[in-house]
Amino acid sequence: MPVIERIGAYAEDLTAIRRDIHQHPEIGFEEVRTSGIVAKRLEEWGIEVHRGIGRTGVVGILKGDLGGGRRIGLRADMDALPMEERTNLAYASRYPGRFHGCGHDGHTTMLLGAARYLAETRNFAGTAVFIFQPGEEGCGGARAMLADGLFERFPCDEIYGLHNAPNDDPYRVGIKPGPAMAGADFFDLRIRGRGSHGAMPEHSRDPIIVATALVQALQTVVSRNISPLKQAVVSVTQIHSGSAYNVVPEEAVVSGTVRFLDNAVNELIRSRIRSIAEGLAASFEVEIEVDIRNVFDVLINTESLVEAYMEAARDVVGDSQVYLKTKPVMGSEDFADMLHAVPGVYCTIGHAGEVPVHNPGFMLDDGILPIGASLLARIVERRLQHF
Repeated sequence: MPVIERIGAYAEDLTAIRRDIHQHPEIGFEEVRTSGIVAKRLEEWGIEVHRGIGRTGVVGILKGDLGGGRRIGLRADMDALPMEERTNLAYASRYPGRFHGCGHDGHTTMLLGAARYLAETRNFAGTAVFIFQPGEEGCGGARAMLADGLFERFPCDEIYGLHNAPNDDPYRVGIKPGPAMAGADFFDLRIRGRGSHGAMPEHSRDPIIVATALVQALQTVVSRNISPLKQAVVSVTQIHSGSAYNVVPEEAVVSGTVRFLDNAVNELIRSRIRSIAEGLAASFEVEIEVDIRNVFDVLINTESLVEAYMEAARDVVGDSQVYLKTKPVMGSEDFADMLHAVPGVYCTIGHAGEVPVHNPGFMLDDGILPIGASLLARIVERRLQHF
């Protein structure tokens, strides 16, 4: 079965919605305009709307016409990235330093398409719960919604999500059973030394020298502590220090991320980062303040539900376009937090274009919109069939 015909007829409308959201990107917990669009559309389609869940999140509730008490959740993220767009599209971001460079504008639109179709047909037995989440890009949006009682207020028996994938063949759906995406920590290591004139560094305790040693030492954490049979990443992504050419600064900050698929591995990495910082602080006679915080759990797909999602995908894109992934990826996704609370599955859908997400030149293929909307609608119809 191809894209659901009724959803296919929405294609122009979906493209218009997506491009409007793209042109007005909002970063985590600032999705006021976007959540307003979502709530307005849901209300127009007769869907019960709840706003302000996890600050700027929106939840829609829709009961099918066939009775039934089971509830299926569908989730999309709404936030943009704090980065510049360099696509030269006619509908490019109007706001400097804000860009839908990960395709969340598309995810939001796909879920709106599924909600519209399900509201028009209501051919299912139970309740569909539409979850529009803020702040996925490292802001803790899923955790904010959970802290606001998401699943206590809007219970779900299962939950499903998806992500665009420009690195896969167009309109190909992939699912990795079990651990599928890495958990993540962010870290900040603040070095407090002693400043001096740049011409007299002997009077300093130079935090920049300490920072360079620290960066080098962190490269040994995985290579010399973690089994090569286990996957982990430690990446330094920021170094901040200094304000003048002739001043040795007082402080430097080294920041980055840890990725892991095993919590025991993560604990070992945390321990080694702290030990390295403590040792270098003693060696250079400086202070190093260590702040390591978890921002994403490991995303684990519920293996018993994978085949159901694959069958829904086969209905939409055909058997040959659906496959099982054999390896997890070290990227992270905070839908993981929802999957720790409710069983469910997360998939990827390939689309045209070779520029990766989080790149200033990333462009979402609008052809993916009715496909994603059809997949989300179909999993509801399949899991809430009337018997």
